[in-house]
Amino acid sequence: MWKYLVRFILRKRLGIIIVVAAITIFMAYKAKDVKLSYHITQMLPKSDSTWIKYQQFKNKFGEDGSVFFIGIQDKKIYQLNEFNDWYDLTNKIKKLDGIQEVVSIAKAYHIIKNETIKKFDLKSVIQQKPRSQEELDSLKKIIFSLPIYNGILFNKEKNSTLMAITLNKNKLNDKSRITLLKNIEDKVNKFGKKYNIKIHYSGLPYIRTVISNKVKNELVFFVLLAIIVSSIVLFIFFRSFESVLLPIIIVTLSVIWALGTLVLFDYKITILTGIIPPLLIIIGVENFIFLQNKYHQEYKAHGNKVKALSRIIQRIGNAIFLTNLTTAAGFATFIITGNKALVEFGITASINIMIMFALSMLLIPILFSYLKPPKRKQIKYLDNKTTAKIIDKIEFAVLNRRKIIYIVVISLAVLGVFGITKLKTTGRMIEDISSKNKLYTDLVFFQKQVNGVLPFEISIDTKKNKGVLQLSTLRKINKLQKILETYPEFSKPLSIVEYAKSAKQAFYNGDESMYSLPNNQEKNFILSYIPKFKKNKKNILRPFIDTNFRTTRISVQMANIGTKDIQRIKDELRPKIDSIFNPSKYDVTMTGTSVVFLKGTAYMVKNLFQSLLLAILVISILMALLFTSFKMIIISLIPNIFPQLLTAALMGYIGISIKPSTILIFSVALGISVDNAIHYLSRYRIELKYSNWNIKQSVILSLRKTGFSMMYSSIVLFFGFAMFMLSSFEGTRAMGFLISFTLLTALISNLFLLPSLLLSLDKIITTKAFKEPLLEIFDEEEDIELEKLEIEKNENNNDIDK
Repeated sequence: MWKYLVRFILRKRLGIIIVVAAITIFMAYKAKDVKLSYHITQMLPKSDSTWIKYQQFKNKFGEDGSVFFIGIQDKKIYQLNEFNDWYDLTNKIKKLDGIQEVVSIAKAYHIIKNETIKKFDLKSVIQQKPRSQEELDSLKKIIFSLPIYNGILFNKEKNSTLMAITLNKNKLNDKSRITLLKNIEDKVNKFGKKYNIKIHYSGLPYIRTVISNKVKNELVFFVLLAIIVSSIVLFIFFRSFESVLLPIIIVTLSVIWALGTLVLFDYKITILTGIIPPLLIIIGVENFIFLQNKYHQEYKAHGNKVKALSRIIQRIGNAIFLTNLTTAAGFATFIITGNKALVEFGITASINIMIMFALSMLLIPILFSYLKPPKRKQIKYLDNKTTAKIIDKIEFAVLNRRKIIYIVVISLAVLGVFGITKLKTTGRMIEDISSKNKLYTDLVFFQKQVNGVLPFEISIDTKKNKGVLQLSTLRKINKLQKILETYPEFSKPLSIVEYAKSAKQAFYNGDESMYSLPNNQEKNFILSYIPKFKKNKKNILRPFIDTNFRTTRISVQMANIGTKDIQRIKDELRPKIDSIFNPSKYDVTMTGTSVVFLKGTAYMVKNLFQSLLLAILVISILMALLFTSFKMIIISLIPNIFPQLLTAALMGYIGISIKPSTILIFSVALGISVDNAIHYLSRYRIELKYSNWNIKQSVILSLRKTGFSMMYSSIVLFFGFAMFMLSSFEGTRAMGFLISFTLLTALISNLFLLPSLLLSLDKIITTKAFKEPLLEIFDEEEDIELEKLEIEKNENNNDIDK
């Protein structure tokens, strides 16, 4: 197959370039429409019961993560000038397009008894800006006399106050949200600057917007950094401008195609798909190193440019194909997770890795064909004395110190197993952000003031119309709220009970001591004052009950705790809830973004482990095409699974938890690290053929001929992934650190352990099956007829010494 591909590529060079250029222009046209994702990642499949209940909850009560919080801590906020500016700020924000509601101490509502019509009215405590400090002090007393707001809108003891801004549903998942929140920030920051107050921002809409912007900025940053890092490393290795320019051209095209692919598939840039472009740059450079090294080795051997170009495709075409296919398989296994973000990541990454392979195989030989043959100084690196000495030392260790190699490997494996026992599985909703980042420190501020801003909801279905309004139901809800208040992870609960208490307080003309549930005698009087629901008319109960008064909710804001603590709280609450609400009469569900995150994290970790096992299986099958020997497949996997063991152990020792952002590292690293084993064993099988099955000679010759490429490509990969340690996302930083560590240990393992195993187990593994692969690497006897190739005639006669 490859010899026909060689003829096609080298004969149709101009046509291929035109086709690639045309497709690239089309992809660039599509890429301009690529969009950022502003949605909460769907971590669960639509068929999951937790996801279904969450959607049912949102259909009844609306989004639970639509509130943007602004917090300040300033005891002077109740001084006239500052308060009036806060009042003006609140009203300015309320008038912005996309804002549904704003609640603050300057715009707090209370229930007033209207004796004329015998109904409750919902009115703002402050109708207009106070004109004097005495008037403000009077209004402050009214605000502080409303217990419903203490611990939610303000904290008396800590002199803090919050502004809660509810966004319209249409703004939550729209790009215009960025402009809206930026507009709000500008207005609030002016207030903060005027009074020298530190402003704190949080809430899911704000957190999601900040993270989306960081993803966009890091996409550009890491693409440029990947190009810079790769260029520097390539120039240090090869000391050639061509060796830098050619791969940069290929990877730039690949990045354009990747962004175009996202648009064609109607995918958006997420924290995962945002790392695909820099990943392609790193992987593309690895392809170039293997192809260029082979080209230079061939040209050095016989000085014929056309023959060298034909042989880089013929002789390592299958090996490059298989290495890219195994890498793509590592990413493709994420498709089985059912997580929307991971599925999109797996599909996009795997497809574009194979596109990268196609571009590399087509364009690198073509670009080399237009260039002059390599001069002696351009291939001087093949005789690099430092690298040669390293290879010699590895060769000596493999031949004479195999026992020491095995002792070291076994010792590290034992330490690895012990380290794995220290691994923990956990995750937080807001975890990828650095603890030094303002987004994180602001989140901590809200946790200290009101115990958190992350939604946790309890839905209560009474299974009968108007069941919510029964006093017995209200008392049960009140009892459950008292239990919720004992958890330091929760803010003050908010439900219909708080409004029933407020209604009683209003019925008794605002007497704070009457803030309690009505008794049987008071109930009917108070209920008669509650106005009926009217369409498009503000009603304070609307967010807390459905139209049939059958279902209600208890809303609490939760601290940014880990999944283990969320599960612990759920497990503790379940029997307490059931003891209050008889399961045969009530259907009580814990839901909300926090609960969905808990279930989604557990689901993802489980499926990512399955994807890792699938990656091992798929890679084994792919390698079987090359080796057709089960024993050889096992031998090739050992040096590459061993680094995975060490990586997992390292996570245990330094306290990096198993979570969605770290478990995917193993599948990715395995798909990439196995490349070296494929190249080495491919060369080994060829050397066996030429050496008349002299195993020792074949092992050493293979090490010498592939060692350069293995080391150079691994170093590029190491630094390429290490750059992700500069990310502002902790998950991305962990990925960069752990994959770099895995690839470095995999290189050492493939250079020392793999040849050692081949020598120690020579008679067991080098069987007839290994001689006859299903996927032939190349046929040494069938070179392309040079006169049939339309390449400049004069180039064929250039001598290597030029």
